[in-house]
Amino acid sequence: MHGLKEVEVWLQTFAPGTHTPIHRHSCEEVFVVLKGSGTLYLAPSSHSKYPGKPEEFSVFSNSTFHIPVNDVHQLWNTNEEEDLQVLVVVSRPPVKIFIYDEWLMPHTAAKLKFPYYWDEKWYQSTAKDEL
Repeated sequence: MHGLKEVEVWLQTFAPGTHTPIHRHSCEEVFVVLKGSGTLYLAPSSHSKYPGKPEEFSVFSNSTFHIPVNDVHQLWNTNEEEDLQVLVVVSRPPVKIFIYDEWLMPHTAAKLKFPYYWDEKWYQSTAKDEL
């Protein structure tokens, strides 16, 4: 993974039964499913105080999907047979991720994780004032 000024590209592999946290971020995200299948949970941003019940979408090899800015979402590998591997393009790095314990957790209680795990080394080496 390399940090660019405008985008980051991540390759993520999820073993059967694993998933991302329920989270949101102030960037857009585009997924390309390289192999496997799973379920995307997406709660479109609204003016409510918490994400609420998410919509469910099946994802599978060669499908693509887009996560708008600040929409709360979670990706699960619901396939018991094989890994789910996705290529992810993220705008405006480094990403500030807000993590939720559950779908009814208030937005104001979501926990900030910054820098995110894969940005920690890069962010520490570039955290200088830019011209």
